[in-house]
Amino acid sequence: MAAIPRKKILEKFRKMIADGVPIVGGGAGTGLSAKSEEAGGIDLIIIYNSGRYRMAGRGSAAGLLAYGNANEIVKEMAVEVLPVVKRTPVLAGVNGTDPFVIMPRFLAELKDIGFSGVQNFPTIGLFDGTMRQSFEETGMGYGLEVDMIGEAHKLDLLTTPYVFNPDEARAMTKAGADIVVAHMGVTTGGTIGATSAKSLDDCIKEIEAIADAARSVRKDVILLCHGGPISMPDDARYVLERVEGLHGFYGASSMERLPAEAAIARQTADFKALAVGKTAKPAKKKKG
Repeated sequence: MAAIPRKKILEKFRKMIADGVPIVGGGAGTGLSAKSEEAGGIDLIIIYNSGRYRMAGRGSAAGLLAYGNANEIVKEMAVEVLPVVKRTPVLAGVNGTDPFVIMPRFLAELKDIGFSGVQNFPTIGLFDGTMRQSFEETGMGYGLEVDMIGEAHKLDLLTTPYVFNPDEARAMTKAGADIVVAHMGVTTGGTIGATSAKSLDDCIKEIEAIADAARSVRKDVILLCHGGPISMPDDARYVLERVEGLHGFYGASSMERLPAEAAIARQTADFKALAVGKTAKPAKKKKG
């Protein structure tokens, strides 16, 4: 699948916004996840290392640690996902702080492979406290992710960065972000999700502040929400109904891990509930 032009994607999204239709993006850790999301009508598919980890039964936060080269993993995942996606833009999660990458060349390579855009993941934004300070002071800060988004914008790639506060929202919008994704933390729920999170009402306040900051730079920036307690459709509905100018939702664990956990467990339980041998009651034949 060839990269879909940024202009074409944004034209579609502007029309969706005008029509009151939510924009929904989703992470895909496998080709099957991507195919299923597309079948459900998803608007954006994003692949990055955490998708591989969570679909292997590990927490999404594994993508933040040194379990593999994130930028190489996204290229490996491309050959699994891109060939089975027929009409949906696929974005690459890029580790913008990787000191061993010549970023303009790498981004051009991703576009040539068939990616339509990028997102900043793994991200320093999920670190705080002493560890965050250490990254910032030693040349591996969030600013490098902003620079990566700026380079991607120059290449006319769609850019959908994660931001965690108003300052980051302003910086990413100035760099040319098309879609700002307000990140509320690691998604809760399921067997390997986070167990601590802010409330939905807390998220609403934070998203509103992020939206105001982004729109202080550019009025037409698109805003999505993601993560934390916003894990199921009803959660997203609650937030979308209360944040003016919020255009949709981006799910990762919400879009593939949580549905897979529930469906596989339910299907297995249904098979286990079958009776065998003489204890089994034959199914009644339908009349006619």
